[in-house]
Amino acid sequence: MELNLSIPALLFPAISLTMLAYNARYLAIAALIRALHKRYQNQSSSPVKKQIKQLRKRLGIIKAMQAMAIVSFLLAVITMFLIYIEKSIWANIFFGVSLIALIISLTLSFIEVQLSTQALEIQLNDMDD
Repeated sequence: MELNLSIPALLFPAISLTMLAYNARYLAIAALIRALHKRYQNQSSSPVKKQIKQLRKRLGIIKAMQAMAIVSFLLAVITMFLIYIEKSIWANIFFGVSLIALIISLTLSFIEVQLSTQALEIQLNDMDD
């Protein structure tokens, strides 16, 4: 397959929207951490400690998700430059790595969603008690 400028350019809106969604997740977790901090100062119960542990894990995953999305975006831009200067072998390599970075980012997103669900279970169990 011949790689042309429009192929890596197709990733731009997808990666931009993905990064927007990741940023929204980050902001939601940041707000939750702030609320949980106030609650933790008043009572340091076991459910609160479990939630804090989950939030630390999720925050690390979101950081990695964002980093991989940025790497993917950057590599797509480099791919376009390599196509422009007619270095097709390198362009194909960089584009492939860009796709792998995007796959890793989306996989991390899936894992973070699973952890998010577990965090909700902790809250639901806390309300059952």
